[in-house]
Amino acid sequence: MFVLAIVVVVAALALLLYALYRRTTQDWPRPKRRKPEHRPQPETWGEEGLYLSWLGHSTVLMQLDGVRILTDPVLFPRVGVRAFGWTFGPRRHVECPISPDACRPVDLVLLSHAHMDHLDHASLRRVVTRETVVVTPRGTGYLARWHRPKAVYEMGPGESIRLGDGTEVAAIEVRHWGSRYPWNRNMGYQGYVVRRGPWSVFFAGDTAATDLSAVKQYEPQIACMPIGAYAPAPFENAHCTPEQAWEMFLETGAQVFVPIHHDTFVLSREPVDEPLQRLLAVADGDRVWPMKHGEAYYVKSPKSIDKPKRLD
Repeated sequence: MFVLAIVVVVAALALLLYALYRRTTQDWPRPKRRKPEHRPQPETWGEEGLYLSWLGHSTVLMQLDGVRILTDPVLFPRVGVRAFGWTFGPRRHVECPISPDACRPVDLVLLSHAHMDHLDHASLRRVVTRETVVVTPRGTGYLARWHRPKAVYEMGPGESIRLGDGTEVAAIEVRHWGSRYPWNRNMGYQGYVVRRGPWSVFFAGDTAATDLSAVKQYEPQIACMPIGAYAPAPFENAHCTPEQAWEMFLETGAQVFVPIHHDTFVLSREPVDEPLQRLLAVADGDRVWPMKHGEAYYVKSPKSIDKPKRLD
């Protein structure tokens, strides 16, 4: 009887939260679901050079001289709270262009923070193996350890680490928040610079407008920057606008801007195609890789970063 009462209370609370969510988002866009135009084939990637593919939202699959790296893996149709065999939360309107198994073997996973659209247990369960290293903000390591990786390193902004294969990871301070639930007040959040050999890539994760000039010391060739989820105006306390993202990109000193965190989940009021349009209106177009879901780029050496090869 007690168990039944608990189930009823939880179900009633879930329905109430759903009703509040629907009321809050009634004027948000309702895009048609679509399939990605491209599907990356990481199994064909070589051991030399830089490969990079945007898989949607903040998930970037890259390979730096043979080391495969995955950021904020979110690879399933829906993210959110898992209960009674269902996932309650936002649904992708663009299908993931790759299966989780096709991402493997993943050598390094970078987690920017514990929000459910960035730290997804279903995805981690499929991509993390005994050979995978996970780097995550302070206070969130236990979430990664559930998946039994090779190692978990908790870091805070300003800290760096050199892994056994020579890959270097530096944690960068951003402006966001990290709680997975309201009571998780000790969870951190950050971006990363990952360096290997001649390559240096900045992954901002999720951030509002802030000073990113500290990134410049790492001499990144590429900056993966969020551009969506900024409307209505109070959302700018946690998410930058496309114009702000461009200004922050210039502060990093990077050569190439890769837009992320847009056109995958409806998390805000702006039209899903608006962030990229606004970015291209203010940016130097030659410095932006306006990647479509699943599109993959290859660069042989840093000297040819301005002439990437698009892979089908």
